[in-house]
Amino acid sequence: MNGEEGPEHWNERGRALHAAGRTAEAESAYRKAAMLATHWSVPLYNLGLMYKELGRWEESLKANLEAAERCEDDQATWWNVGIAATALADWRTARHAWSRAGLPIAPGDDEPRADFGLIPVRLDPAGRSEVVWATRIDPARAILENVPLPDSGFGWGDTVLHDGAPNGYRTLNGRDVPVFDGLARLERGRFVTFSVDLGEVGCSVAALLDAADALGGAGEDWGASVRVLCRACSEGHPAGAAHSHASAAAAVGIAARDAAHFEEILRRARAFDAGARG
Repeated sequence: MNGEEGPEHWNERGRALHAAGRTAEAESAYRKAAMLATHWSVPLYNLGLMYKELGRWEESLKANLEAAERCEDDQATWWNVGIAATALADWRTARHAWSRAGLPIAPGDDEPRADFGLIPVRLDPAGRSEVVWATRIDPARAILENVPLPDSGFGWGDTVLHDGAPNGYRTLNGRDVPVFDGLARLERGRFVTFSVDLGEVGCSVAALLDAADALGGAGEDWGASVRVLCRACSEGHPAGAAHSHASAAAAVGIAARDAAHFEEILRRARAFDAGARG
């Protein structure tokens, strides 16, 4: 597979065009490489990877399945098949892909839902890159457990699709847990995020958090839980950083069903504080 105009040339041209954002030309280059080398899976894998980054799930699934036909034992290809199939709720294909990737998931037509524990997920990796904790419910989906910052575009209880390659680490109960980049929101939760200025509402942080939990919402002390990290630490291991990072402004995030529910939480929080003082 050598030669200036051979398949390797067209595959590398596809990579360069993809990096430059010239998607249509990259597609043509990858297809040219795949046509010239009919047993080589890499151009089709790269094509499926590009479609995954663009959120073009049907095309990503098709390209990765074509790549898998050429290299049946490539775990990374099957993982991307599973991600695309999950985005499309094609559970039979997703289950098959996870099995081929080496995961103990049985065949079937229903979603492979279980509790795979807590993982950190990076929301909007190309933007603010906020990292939150989430409960992983299958190899590519997780439900947000933290209350994200309002400008993240995400909310508590959202179900997100995430990538399979670790991109940094966080510490949970003394062990390193890989961070996975979020790819898309698959299902919006039932909650809206309200930002509370402690100086304006007359409530303590503890009362707000307790009230939110008691009334079926959620609270997050952003002043204690949010740090602004440099990119190197966010995508590495902030616990081992040789420099410090700023904390967020003192505010509390409240996840409530609507404005009326939020006001109910505030009233309960004030009652909690009044009772503590009384």
